[in-house]
Amino acid sequence: MDNVHLTPEHEHFREQIARFVAREVEPHGEAWEAAGMVPREVLRKMGDAGFLGLMYEGAYGGAEADALTNLVFAEALSQSSFAGFVITVLVHTDMASPHLHHAGTPAQKAKYLPGVIAGRTITAVAITEPGAGSDVAGLRTRARRDGSEWVLDGSKLFITNGVHADLYFVAARTGEARHAISMFIVEKGTPGFTVGRALDKAGWRSSDTAELVFEGCRIPAEHLLGEEGRGFHSVMKNFQTERIALGAMAVGHCQRALELTREYVRDRQAFGATLWDKQAVRQRLAMLDAKTRAARAYLYHCAWLVTQGRDVVQDVSLLKALTGELVNEVVQGCQQFHGGMGYMRGTPIERLWRDARVLAIGGGATEVMLEEAAKRY
Repeated sequence: MDNVHLTPEHEHFREQIARFVAREVEPHGEAWEAAGMVPREVLRKMGDAGFLGLMYEGAYGGAEADALTNLVFAEALSQSSFAGFVITVLVHTDMASPHLHHAGTPAQKAKYLPGVIAGRTITAVAITEPGAGSDVAGLRTRARRDGSEWVLDGSKLFITNGVHADLYFVAARTGEARHAISMFIVEKGTPGFTVGRALDKAGWRSSDTAELVFEGCRIPAEHLLGEEGRGFHSVMKNFQTERIALGAMAVGHCQRALELTREYVRDRQAFGATLWDKQAVRQRLAMLDAKTRAARAYLYHCAWLVTQGRDVVQDVSLLKALTGELVNEVVQGCQQFHGGMGYMRGTPIERLWRDARVLAIGGGATEVMLEEAAKRY
């Protein structure tokens, strides 16, 4: 990790997250998957521990930490085999609330950020629509000014935390130009805003995901987030934070899958010896580990570039493409060495396997990421 120097404080923080996951998440994750949601109580505990506002201002309860500390948090959190829990948290910390942190007025921050950081106000970001995902400029939800209010009409799809969030940052078209998009703050319970339906996913089972509907939804004019017509640029900027977090999630899952598999093959007997005694098994796991270590070094390099104020769009696009594909290769390779047990519901490797698939899709599909990078050569 050239130019990246993790301090003893970073490592202590990593251990703190690991202890929290072992104590508060792993014993309860299966019940959360059955319920289709992460309880608010655990998010409040994370807020009490100071985990939910690492990069935010101290005046609102944040820690004012840097991107490397935030990355340590995301990677350590992703050692959990319950990825639905992980994405619930990372959407709140790295994908939704940063819109408020970057573009909010002092009044907006004072009103909402303390609750966000404390885990009392859970956030979601509503950009994706049935016909617009990675192509943000193609969204069709509209907002029109009507006196002292904005009126929103349209729908959103695949919104993580969409069912149980308290606060939504919504992208809507405010002009006819392709990039004439603005961001808005919408509180749960606002008339004209409803959760259309909860969505049933193949993975991320404890992450609530929803369709959102806006029908004549009126919000105060002061709920415009940032400048009118600059929402597209805000979304593009925040994508870099989001994609680094997803890269960390992928690397964390790779590490966890390799750890589980090394333990399993050292115990599993086949043909008179353990699987670990088979050269082909050892070498395959070593190669998957090598690829994971290389991806991790690139991940930390990208975070370091952020701390230096560098343009990271190309690197982060490559990182997202790389790690989204790699986590599927690593987890599937590890699952193979678990044999039939790797296909059984309730085993950690099976959870990691089904949850890994979306990391090559969500937050920017691999093909989109490669095109973003290629345009910058």
